[in-house]
Amino acid sequence: MMAPPETPLVVTANAVRRIRNLRAKEERPAANLRLRIIAGGCSGMQYRMDLSEAPRPADAVFEAEDVKVYVDPKSLAYLKGSTLEWEEDLLGGQFKIVNPNAKTSCSCGLSFTI
Repeated sequence: MMAPPETPLVVTANAVRRIRNLRAKEERPAANLRLRIIAGGCSGMQYRMDLSEAPRPADAVFEAEDVKVYVDPKSLAYLKGSTLEWEEDLLGGQFKIVNPNAKTSCSCGLSFTI
């Protein structure tokens, strides 16, 4: 399933560059990012990301340049209007999801509540 015209997930240029770097580092040129939400973390829900070569049949697929992000339908409900970003600082970097649906999030930015 392709993403609808009103894209509920925006993938920034920095996130695209990081996904490309991960492909090269892992030697998986056909891989893209799978983003999902699972129960857990210090705030009740947390983001999980990994590389995947293909979407699952029910996944929404978001494209940015030559990169795709796969999101399952349950996770998509919590991500509407979100932005996937890559941010770097002196200690390294991390993917950051700016999620307008999250009421609170922990200091690490990987756990949140709705």
